[in-house]
Amino acid sequence: MSAGRLVSLRNPWFTTSVALTAAIALGAVYTGFVWLPSQTNAGLQSVWDTICSAAGVQRAVPVTEAVMPAATQTTQVVVTPQMLHNASAESIGRGATFALRCTTCHGARGLSEAEVPNLAGQYVAAIYKQLQDFKSGARPSVVMASFVADLSDPDMRDLAAYYAYLPRPPGYHPANDGLGPQIVTNGAPMRSIAACGSCHGRLDNKAGSAWLEGQPAAYLRTQLQAFASGARHNDISGQMRNIARQMKQPEIEAAAAYYANQP
Repeated sequence: MSAGRLVSLRNPWFTTSVALTAAIALGAVYTGFVWLPSQTNAGLQSVWDTICSAAGVQRAVPVTEAVMPAATQTTQVVVTPQMLHNASAESIGRGATFALRCTTCHGARGLSEAEVPNLAGQYVAAIYKQLQDFKSGARPSVVMASFVADLSDPDMRDLAAYYAYLPRPPGYHPANDGLGPQIVTNGAPMRSIAACGSCHGRLDNKAGSAWLEGQPAAYLRTQLQAFASGARHNDISGQMRNIARQMKQPEIEAAAAYYANQP
């Protein structure tokens, strides 16, 4: 067969191969210049913005969340992996006395029946940090600010030691439920979201992060939404705000339900 007959619109093999090649090229262009940039940067407003982003052209992106005022108080607590470890029996005992004022909301043994966090078995550094942030105003709360107003630094250390000493509620994740939601087990790498368990897990706990198993779903959902809006801003280096802003509402719901699941 001559070359003229091969390169002809009358040749079905030629027209089919050209069409497939064009379709693959267009699909690759769309994926590389439109779809992937839109997944990695939620602030892009149009197709042209995503194409410019993929091509490395900087364009001004409107700020969708409230800008944090310069005077906003953020956490000043420096957390280390060894913080407050090996508390003495005396410290735990003193903490139990301070905890009497906390039973109305957090339960007699640190297990709440309201939509507030369970404190039993919580990481000691996490409790201490939150108490400090409530007192400094880095984590605004009218209720908690009044409770911690007269607590000294040693008082907070004792209170944290007591609650960390109590047995924590177990998580309940049946084997037939699989590994859990994608956002918990693997995160969303294309949106710079690490797996929840990489910071909040049993073995991979990041210093200062909280133990989430058994926490009320409504509480977890509210806190993620507060981080996303900037209403809560006491996370170290803004890591939770950066993550929560990228999370979709179904992912927030799935993570909250997963961690709240108990027998």
